[in-house]
Amino acid sequence: MAPASLLVVDDDPDNFDVIDALLTDRDYELNYADSGQQAIDSLDTFQPDLLLLDVMMPGLNGIEVCRVIRALPRWRTLPIIMVTALDSKLSLANCLQAGADDFISKPLNRLELQARIQAMLRLKYQYDALNGLLQQRESMVHMIVHDLRNPLTNLTLGIQILQRANCDSPSSGQKLDRLLHATQQIQHLVDDMLVVSKQEHGKIRLDYQEVELVALVQAVVEDYEAIASQKKLALTKDYREQPISATIDPPIFQRILSNLLSNAIKFSPTGATVQVGIKTDGKGQIIVCVADHGPGIEDDLKLKIFEPYEVGTIMPNVAQIGLGLAFCKMMSEAHGGAVTVEDNQPKGAVLCLTLPQYPPISTGWVPYDQWGRMPADARQEPYLNMAKVDRDQGALG
Repeated sequence: MAPASLLVVDDDPDNFDVIDALLTDRDYELNYADSGQQAIDSLDTFQPDLLLLDVMMPGLNGIEVCRVIRALPRWRTLPIIMVTALDSKLSLANCLQAGADDFISKPLNRLELQARIQAMLRLKYQYDALNGLLQQRESMVHMIVHDLRNPLTNLTLGIQILQRANCDSPSSGQKLDRLLHATQQIQHLVDDMLVVSKQEHGKIRLDYQEVELVALVQAVVEDYEAIASQKKLALTKDYREQPISATIDPPIFQRILSNLLSNAIKFSPTGATVQVGIKTDGKGQIIVCVADHGPGIEDDLKLKIFEPYEVGTIMPNVAQIGLGLAFCKMMSEAHGGAVTVEDNQPKGAVLCLTLPQYPPISTGWVPYDQWGRMPADARQEPYLNMAKVDRDQGALG
């Protein structure tokens, strides 16, 4: 294994010699930069595993350098230890807020310096190993999705051909309808799997369009009426036909609502009612709710159900993968909204999708980090050069 590369940034050359002497018994490759700008410019050249960054420097100080580096996607996770003579809690807090991982006070102590460097490098190596595993998983997901899509497409086309050929047979037609729906469910699951995988690693862009929301919701509800009737469920609507204009990504919105409806139908007992409602709150938000009368959701599961692959024991006899609601959460947040769950009365659950009626982001670009989290300021700032949601597949390209 190659020695770890450390970049020491300090405007005083004497401090280079001090650090060199303190680390002389360690197998590190030491590189030096005498200014903040030189450190930034030399990142690609030195490829450091860790940065020892002095705070007080002319020109760009250490805190400013730290902020610049944290804004560079390639170096966002580079461990940074601030070396400072400042000891006020405010100064140290400023270092951490700028993105530093740790700090060490001058004068430097050999054991403390070596221990802090080792701790940061250990975390970096663990992060690199985990990131490598995540990339392998993403590659595997892509291969699986690619291998599944072609036969699913052929299966769908074959069923549709049989539907046309058996149009005079009600019994065969119903069976083919169920078969087509099951095939489409598998296709949606495959697409959700790809979206979730991409979200954990990349970024998405929404294709905003101004639409009439009530008609869009009604189209999704009509698609599920036949499925609900097979389970003897009453699929009712709790909204007026009065148009509601909204600017959203229509295919993604339909996928979210489809997942919420599918979830409600799945957990509803035979003969129950599933209700869909739409309203505006008068504050620029649209709210779409799907209410069921199933077993409900335990309080300790109400957050867990929105995480990928985290499925609570709500109904053990219902097969579930745990991607549908995770998809809803990710896509609602990408719209600048949220999806929440409440208790229905006397029992059951109400899942509500809340979105801005008109999005605060004109470009539609929304970033996610490698853990699938959206930065807190993502809804206020435009972002460029990000991947795009595949319009045909509903997955990230």
